[in-house]
Amino acid sequence: MNCRTASWAEESVAPARRAWWMPKAEVALVPLAVTTSTKVDAALVREARAVGARWGVPFLPRRAKESVAPWLGTKASALLVVGGDGVTLWDAEGSFGFHAGMAHLRRMRLREGEADAFVRVAELRAGDAVLDCTLGLAQDAMVASLAVGPSGRVVGLERSQALAAVAGEGLRRYALGEDSGPVEVLHADAREYLKTLAPRSFDVVFFDPMFAKPRKSQPAFDMLRRFAEHAPLTLETLEAARRVARRWVVVKGAKYTDDLRKLGLEDEPGSRFTDVVWGRVGPSGEP
Repeated sequence: MNCRTASWAEESVAPARRAWWMPKAEVALVPLAVTTSTKVDAALVREARAVGARWGVPFLPRRAKESVAPWLGTKASALLVVGGDGVTLWDAEGSFGFHAGMAHLRRMRLREGEADAFVRVAELRAGDAVLDCTLGLAQDAMVASLAVGPSGRVVGLERSQALAAVAGEGLRRYALGEDSGPVEVLHADAREYLKTLAPRSFDVVFFDPMFAKPRKSQPAFDMLRRFAEHAPLTLETLEAARRVARRWVVVKGAKYTDDLRKLGLEDEPGSRFTDVVWGRVGPSGEP
């Protein structure tokens, strides 16, 4: 598409009133931008600009009660909309915001002494450092933050800039509690990031790849799949993770598929009432 950028003032001039010397306004389409909700005030504008600065995306000013629907596909492919209820991701097919979802329930059960499959398979304990290579909506990272406690650390990698921003901003506003460790969200490709780490940098390295068979666990799943990384987890990346892990590399898969077998992993014993299976492998012999 041949596009040239235009100033905001130029774009706001009605076509019928545009002077002869004004070029036809065309705005370069950006993959992701940030704006405010319809209730625009100075504080909200400052917050939206801060979100844009944190995630390296441009800020688009919005007039009060102005719809952003015409912007999608003309100014931006997707929008982060900052409002009083947090940050919402919009594209032409829908929207969703950060929600603790099942992670909230899992954390409640963990506090009550109930077992959690991820915590059990990864053998998570207080003080652990966990690297979540496929953060998504941060569900497992939130559970890990409670399992490792305030003396532990969780780092979440997300290749999608949009999902990283939604998860990162959501976690900034979600009260994990004094019994939980921090979750650091990075917009990064795990395949490249693992190469930068020293051997045995994390106790547990975790993958929840977007395998071919959908797992519809919450209403936002369809939109998640539109933004998420679809490249399969490869043996090369698994080996890179084994170099970084001190205890386990854990992989979540879908039941009734050969997801884990393709990686040379066996299903860990688990509940027959879930559609999720878990595999794990220890660190490599050579650092």
